[in-house]
Amino acid sequence: MPVLAAILIIVTGCAAPVKKAEEIVFYPPPPEHPRIQFLVSLSGAEDLGAAKSTFDKFITGGRDDTRKLDKPYGVAMYNGKLYVCDTNHTLMVFDLQKKTFDVMQGARGLGSLPQPVNISIDRDGAKYVADPVRGQVVAFDKNDLYVTAYGPAGEWKPVDAVAYEDNVYVADLKNAEIKVFDKATGTVVKRIGKGGEDELGIPTNLAFDPEGYLYISDAGRFQIVKMDRDGHVRGTIGKLGTGSGEFARPKGIAFDREGRLYVVDSAFNNVQIFTRTGQLLLFFGNAGGKGGDMNLPAKVAIDYDNVTYFQQYADPKFEIEYLIFVTNQFGDKMINVYAFGKEKGVRYPSDEELLKEAIERMKQMKSEGQGKGDAEKENKENKEK
Repeated sequence: MPVLAAILIIVTGCAAPVKKAEEIVFYPPPPEHPRIQFLVSLSGAEDLGAAKSTFDKFITGGRDDTRKLDKPYGVAMYNGKLYVCDTNHTLMVFDLQKKTFDVMQGARGLGSLPQPVNISIDRDGAKYVADPVRGQVVAFDKNDLYVTAYGPAGEWKPVDAVAYEDNVYVADLKNAEIKVFDKATGTVVKRIGKGGEDELGIPTNLAFDPEGYLYISDAGRFQIVKMDRDGHVRGTIGKLGTGSGEFARPKGIAFDREGRLYVVDSAFNNVQIFTRTGQLLLFFGNAGGKGGDMNLPAKVAIDYDNVTYFQQYADPKFEIEYLIFVTNQFGDKMINVYAFGKEKGVRYPSDEELLKEAIERMKQMKSEGQGKGDAEKENKENKEK
């Protein structure tokens, strides 16, 4: 997939991970202006120099803590803590202030999570975790304590949940629909995504844009579907294919504050970035084992509030705007941390200018390709004569 534009980034940290900084990798690569920098990867306790809890020391007899993530999917950041849905374990937390790695406090007893897939966190710190094996969406408060659970266990298959205003929107994989729960009462107030042009295929991941539209990563349609909150389709992004702006296995999605849409494609091992009007800006990531590479990526999350924890990894010439987290389900780099930003003192073109440049480049490439084809055809005809 060719890069259609340029983007820049910077990120670092000082009060958190103690892991040695990895190689400096920018997207797009030189000579274009970089917009995204790969910072560091996190996989387990050793990456933080994490100390074990008293309970864990009792259980393990004081042995070295080598716990790692096994198969992460959902990820979210809040107040110095990185929450990761380990689908083969439970909900794990990297506490970047305390430098610990442990099971989330509330994910036991009533809040137990046998197979958490996705997590979202609202501005007040409330957490919503979709667990298809438990068959419920489990809510926790800002202190990570159990609050309530949504939906009848065993009768559906929730795979993502996002709160918006007074409701919780949940992707139900079993019934191929979005269930809308009243946040306070837990009752289903609406079902969307069924029937006619608004029919969903395999809804797996959800995100709201800054204007309040619901976006759904639909693995059955190979598209990102834009809906209003009444369930009417207002547009789609992408289609099945291997070209720029197309999808083979779309998964996690997220928005930044400017309305750019980030889409993970686990088949391409990258994340594509689209403008608020659906045009592809660029992508980052490749298959492989080097810094910044991806291995069956699943989820992407954006965070503006915890940049200081990763500032130490940023190139000093760059200033960070926000962090980008991407989970990998295989390999030794489970959570990749990137930064979006720009090089200090350099003017960067707007998204509109980048798109215009990309379109002109594509026209030029097409023209050159056509000219080459005409020349080859003429040479062939002359030889036949």
